[in-house]
Amino acid sequence: MAPENQEVEKTEEEMMAEWEAMAAEEPSEGSESEPVEVSSSVIDERILDQDEIDSLLGIDDDEYEKVKNSGIRQLVNSSVISYEKLPMLSVIFDRFERLMSTSLRQFAADNVDITIEQVTSVRFGEYLNSIPLPAGISVVNAEGLGGSILMVYESRLVFGLVEVLLGGRKSKHSRVEDREFTKIERSMIEELTNMMLADLINAFEPVAPVEFRYERMESNPRFAFVTQESNACILVNVRISLAGRDGRVQFCMPYATLEPIREQLLQKFAGEKFGQDNIWENHLAQNLYDADISAKVELDTVKVMLDEALKWKIGDTLKLSVKPNQPVKVNLEGITTMIGKVGNVDNKLAVKVLRTISDINSLEED
Repeated sequence: MAPENQEVEKTEEEMMAEWEAMAAEEPSEGSESEPVEVSSSVIDERILDQDEIDSLLGIDDDEYEKVKNSGIRQLVNSSVISYEKLPMLSVIFDRFERLMSTSLRQFAADNVDITIEQVTSVRFGEYLNSIPLPAGISVVNAEGLGGSILMVYESRLVFGLVEVLLGGRKSKHSRVEDREFTKIERSMIEELTNMMLADLINAFEPVAPVEFRYERMESNPRFAFVTQESNACILVNVRISLAGRDGRVQFCMPYATLEPIREQLLQKFAGEKFGQDNIWENHLAQNLYDADISAKVELDTVKVMLDEALKWKIGDTLKLSVKPNQPVKVNLEGITTMIGKVGNVDNKLAVKVLRTISDINSLEED
């Protein structure tokens, strides 16, 4: 048995030696490529330097306008750019534009041109970093929505508005200074904010009852956080031109703040789903319940000649053919809606409703 085992082991060693010899001969048989040399050259060509890596990541420049569409940052921001559109929000700000034109014209006693430039989506953190300072940042509490929004005034708009209101209409435009706002300018911003918010409330009224209340003003964006930096926001740019001076007001509205009225804002026009939308049905029903109407009871109808009616005097008796227990008609705004029975409750005349007009129609159909 031992010789056979040795012969088997010897055979295996010979086979392994043959395989190694075959593997060593393969590169020298004129194959199409040499794995070691070709792989090395390919790897060397794919090595990126630091500038190419920074460009790929979109961090090669600190300016927001230059990097927002570069490299991987474009992929990250694509979720914001393609975020769902809110058609009704554009309708609301179109209405706000008309209301604000009238209010500002009365406020400044001069012609004012207001234009809604753009409604876009942006990440909240990136927007804060892009605010040019100095700027008037007003934090506004959206009561009824459970969140807050921002109103950001450009410094040139604030300086120009104060200049016009304090008698500088015909003077040359003053240079925009790189300084903090004075107490007078801050008070002017607060007054202008309250006026704009009143018009914004009226603009939202047909869609949803929202109350916007001015909370505070900040000059540093770091103290004006109303949502997480990574959250998406609606950014509305409003340009105001007054006496040759212009500037922008920006409304930054987080999607989280608008979430309670998201269904209404997704509609293309108010009442788009009327008849199927429970929100609008409840709103209509509530207004109907609060409506004031007049109710009249028709006991009987009598035809008389005009000359006879002109002879009537106080105390005259008019004979009716109605019987005491006979049903009478109850008219609401001139339309018969119910059938009732006349009675007496607490020494006062009263009508007991027996049937409604819907009951009568259902009986006739049957």
